[in-house]
Amino acid sequence: MNSALIQLVAANVTFVGTHFAMSHPLRASLVKALGERGFQAVYSLVSLAAFAWVALAFRAAPPADLPSNGEAGWIIATLLMIPALVLFAGSFAGNPALPAPGADKLARQDPRGVFTVTRHPMMWAFGLWALAHIILFWSTRTLITASAMGFLALIGAHLQDRKKEALMGEAWADWEAKTSYWPRFGRLFAVGWLWWAIGIALWLLLSWLHRIVAGIDAGVMLWLG
Repeated sequence: MNSALIQLVAANVTFVGTHFAMSHPLRASLVKALGERGFQAVYSLVSLAAFAWVALAFRAAPPADLPSNGEAGWIIATLLMIPALVLFAGSFAGNPALPAPGADKLARQDPRGVFTVTRHPMMWAFGLWALAHIILFWSTRTLITASAMGFLALIGAHLQDRKKEALMGEAWADWEAKTSYWPRFGRLFAVGWLWWAIGIALWLLLSWLHRIVAGIDAGVMLWLG
């Protein structure tokens, strides 16, 4: 493994490790020392710095050093991103996991929209994004980064349940009883037309932006040019 890839591994380990450390074992002591707003500020700065390192290391690593899975890989990855973005779009509406006032009340309501699929729609959206990029088998740098982000999302979702149980008690336990960690993808078609419309719009937008941001045609732009 060359030095650029070693640096990328280190950057991803730092990004994932600081997220887990600040979200779980260090959170209580940091909040006590800094206050909730101070903690959020430090958390954001550390996360931004670690993500910037990942981005810089990613750009420095070889861009296409694996054979890829060809046309089939691109088709599967492109299609996987549609449910990922539907889940992501709906994850902001009535999500008791987000740090906002009224989370306890939201957790006691019956799940609606994408929460009938999973109580962690945002995390599973990132998980599907990671899976799509692993399936492509495009580059070592992509495998490293996608694997790290998928691990962070899906293990982080499990750890978030434990954290919310401690912070929200009975309200979160009630939410867990009504929802599922594992996605029930058969219910995705019943989440409502709005989330499908927003998800597909995001899918088209991100397909177009992928060339600008990553320098590679992806999604529908791969075939439309």
